[in-house]
Amino acid sequence: MRSRFPRRPPRLPTIFPRLRPLFFVTFNTHQRRPLLANEPFHRAWLGFAGHAPAHGAWPGRYVIMPDHVHLFVALGDDTGLSAWVQSLKSVLGKTLLAHGLPKPHWQQGFFDHLLRHGESYTAKWEYVRQNPVRKGLCAQPDDWPYQGEVFPLEFE
Repeated sequence: MRSRFPRRPPRLPTIFPRLRPLFFVTFNTHQRRPLLANEPFHRAWLGFAGHAPAHGAWPGRYVIMPDHVHLFVALGDDTGLSAWVQSLKSVLGKTLLAHGLPKPHWQQGFFDHLLRHGESYTAKWEYVRQNPVRKGLCAQPDDWPYQGEVFPLEFE
């Protein structure tokens, strides 16, 4: 007997047989306080990101704004996005504490979007890198010192 319900869609391992899923992530400071766009925070981010592959994550391009962070990250099979972002916030929060910035540092949760094709990566990155220009923080995106790429991420 045939079921009246449609067949379930395939799970992510079937959709991404050879590629790691690539996520666009944004998280904010508590009450949007401008805590982040500074050299100590940037160095702490780069230190965390540089060790991320040992924990199943490959951060790509990023922009650190005064009150939020945009980043792209590819994850290994055994790495959960929520746990990775929680770890990121915890480590970076210690840097904020060390510089005399009291808790709470972070807004609860984060925004994530699973990228589905290469053009969306390019379009999202262009939008994100223009963020400091739109906010009047610099004249050109390349002038913003708190942005870059940790690991080149190929996305087809």
